[in-house]
Amino acid sequence: MTIPLDPDEDTARDWLLQELAKSEYQQAKPNPIDQFFNELWEWFASLFNYAPNGVFGINPAWIFIIIGIIAVVVLVVIFGRPRAVARRRAEHGAVFLDNDTRTVAQLRAAADAAAAKADWSLALTERFRAIARGLADRTVIRLRPGTTAQGVAAAATAPFPDEVEELRRASGSFDQVRYAGLAAGEGDYEQVRDLDTRLEHTRPHLLPEPEALTR
Repeated sequence: MTIPLDPDEDTARDWLLQELAKSEYQQAKPNPIDQFFNELWEWFASLFNYAPNGVFGINPAWIFIIIGIIAVVVLVVIFGRPRAVARRRAEHGAVFLDNDTRTVAQLRAAADAAAAKADWSLALTERFRAIARGLADRTVIRLRPGTTAQGVAAAATAPFPDEVEELRRASGSFDQVRYAGLAAGEGDYEQVRDLDTRLEHTRPHLLPEPEALTR
């Protein structure tokens, strides 16, 4: 008759450790990397486990995750969106790009070259830029980063009151071509070109007369 084996607690623990120390068990043991991902997956899966003692039966960990997501969204809206909108506003409607340092002569040459190819849209925008650059070079207006075509026209109306309507028309054509995607025609380009020529040969009203300088 075989007597049932009934070791005490310490003996049973020693036997278990000896059994687990055998090579076949050690080889089956996951390596540290596998162990890490297993524990990570178990933690992630635990987030979806029903927690009857949690608030409204939700795992408390989800409360912190949701609060964190809301905080990130709020920070983006408060700090990121206004800056992005301001940057888009500064870029949208601007006559010149930040790296455009061409001279009046270069801009007019670019307009003439585009006109020779019947690219009236490009010719118009380049010619309007020539107007803006020319007025700035003559210190009639002041160009700032993000200055719009409407801003150029508004600043030039006082020095050239006889060209108010033509300035508004030219700036409107620039915006329609450059930012609304509308195509310009030959007549649109000629209007801006002729305006550029007249402004170049017209004395601004705000400049003092030569005799006033000698007083």
